[in-house]
Amino acid sequence: MSPDPARRSERSRQAILTATRELLFEVGYPKLTIEAIAARAGVGKQTIYRWWPSKGAVMFDSLLPAPAGAPELALPDTGDVEADLKTVLRAIAEEFETPYLDQMTRALATEVHNDPTLGEEMVKRLLMPHLEATKERLRSAQAAGQLAAGLDLQAAVEMLFAPLFYRWMLRIGPLTPEYADTVATMAVAAMRPH
Repeated sequence: MSPDPARRSERSRQAILTATRELLFEVGYPKLTIEAIAARAGVGKQTIYRWWPSKGAVMFDSLLPAPAGAPELALPDTGDVEADLKTVLRAIAEEFETPYLDQMTRALATEVHNDPTLGEEMVKRLLMPHLEATKERLRSAQAAGQLAAGLDLQAAVEMLFAPLFYRWMLRIGPLTPEYADTVATMAVAAMRPH
């Protein structure tokens, strides 16, 4: 029986993603190279370029859960929308303050700035699922009467997350739990029924 090329290809693909994650932890993004990924994964560079057009693209895929293993995104729903949003914003602030995640996110932001196709993939596969999960939580709060019925949900989620991204991107202050709580409190106050 001859080997299944699809299985071999998937094995190579997974080896590349694993090698990328390992090297990101070991050497960091600035020192990560396609050559090093290929050597660690035991494949040729051309195999990597068959699936990904750039170092940024393979890094992005390596940091995402596999589509089949990706959990359904849902925000906490304790019945108190402000408390739930504080929990979410605190988690985001903590991730941005984690040195390794900060470095990876900044590297990805740079790559996205220089590669519009990668930017579209990031929006579609990473950003939109989170925004949609947040909108779903806001809809639940609307149904419970905690938030105004006529909210522009896209503007609402941007109002929640943009202050954290702004502070992180420009390094204008630490992202503390207290700051996250303030953002959540102010945003919810603006969204409550009048």
